[in-house]
Formats: sequence, C-alpha cells, structure tokens
Amino acid sequence: MEELQVFARFEEVSEKVWDIVQEWRMLAQDTIGKQVVRSADSIGANLVEGDGRFGKADALHFFIIARGSARETTLWIKRAQKRKLITTQETTDLLRLLTEGTQMLNNLITYRRNASLAPPAPITKS
Repeated sequence: MEELQVFARFEEVSEKVWDIVQEWRMLAQDTIGKQVVRSADSIGANLVEGDGRFGKADALHFFIIARGSARETTLWIKRAQKRKLITTQETTDLLRLLTEGTQMLNNLITYRRNASLAPPAPITKS
C-alpha cells in the first residue's frame, strides 16, 4: 500500500496539514487543528490497516473508512479557510490532492469489490 499513488496523495495531505496547523494560535489548534490532523492522519492509517487484512470484506471496510476520513478532512479544510486560518491557495492545493486521492481510492474500492465477485480460476491438472 505504501508504494501506491493513492497512499502518497493522502500522505502529502497529512504532512501539509500538520505543517500548516503548527503555525496556528492555540485556540485554532485545539479546535479545528486537532480535528483536521486526526482526520488527515486517519486516511493513510486506514488504508494500511485495510491492506493488511486477510479478507477482502475487511479490506473494503477499512478503505471505505479511509474515504470517509478524506471527506471529513475536506470539511475541516473548508472550515479552516472560512475562518481565515489557511489561504485560498493552501485550500486549493489540499482539496486538489484530496480529490485526486479520493478518485484513486474509489477506483481501488471498485477494483477490490469486483475482484471479490469474480469466480475463482479453475484448477487444471498438469
């Protein structure tokens, strides 16, 4: 998982969010900051956890949680911009990465769902 582009996109978001929140005043860090850092970090954590699961249903469960965390992160970023904690450019950059990552994650979820529906390959005797 850690080598995939989907993971790299979300890790970039997580690191950028961390760096941005470090510059905020305590009230902003304690409210929106903690929430956005947790949700951004949760995306990658759930991707890795899902990838480590043996069953496809378990993996899908964690990938879907990761997608929810990406949506939550989007909400917090938009709220941070409304409260003038981040610039329009930072918002644009973060939302672009989240959108790209979410599209990749949707493709991964679809692939895994379809792979779980495919019948097993027939066993042939040599």
